[in-house]
Amino acid sequence: MQYFQGKSVYKGIVMGPVAVLKKNDYQVKRARIEDPEAEVKRVKEAVEVSKKQLGRLYDKAVREVGEASAAIFEVHQMMLEDEDYLESMENMIRTELVNAEYAAAATGDNFAEMFAAMDDEYMKARSADVKDISERLVRNLSGEGDNDLSSMEPSIIVADDLSPSETVQMDKNKILAFVLVHGSANSHTAILARMMNIPAMIGAKGVLSADANGKNAIVDGFTGTIYIGPDEATIN
Repeated sequence: MQYFQGKSVYKGIVMGPVAVLKKNDYQVKRARIEDPEAEVKRVKEAVEVSKKQLGRLYDKAVREVGEASAAIFEVHQMMLEDEDYLESMENMIRTELVNAEYAAAATGDNFAEMFAAMDDEYMKARSADVKDISERLVRNLSGEGDNDLSSMEPSIIVADDLSPSETVQMDKNKILAFVLVHGSANSHTAILARMMNIPAMIGAKGVLSADANGKNAIVDGFTGTIYIGPDEATIN
């Protein structure tokens, strides 16, 4: 048996199989382009597609966790209308003659770092929101679309971190618990877990190295511990 300690976000005890979620690490390549206005147009089109996706996520979140918690997706839509954010991408394309995917990824990184460096904990947690939006833009620009997480079996979700949109895309009846390596208690993912009444813990360092996928585990949301391959004594 292996166990990993983290920080509890929502209390509760569950047992079930582990599903390790790995990010689709789409490598964004920097490419020199000949027609900057065509790339700017691509960004604008991807922004519109992203807004529609976020609208659908908002509707699903309203049904599942209520209007107050669903508001994050309205915030994401508003961020996609932020002039500084949009101008930063467009200026990068026009001045550096780079492709739209690279401009979206680089702008997202810059803005996320800016939020992460702030003293206020709430503003710090917005760094993940900016990353979520930028990754969505890059996926839409590259034709990848949304990750489909709806067909999963009931599982304890183990991941490095989860974006709010990844959290809401899952069928909440199939989520037994969340165990994240990173994340913060103020992140929207943590807020959503609390609203969905799902045991959750963050800061579970080392859990991804445990080769836990498919193994039985217990999450103790009271102590912030995950036991992988628990023995009889632990189960009882």
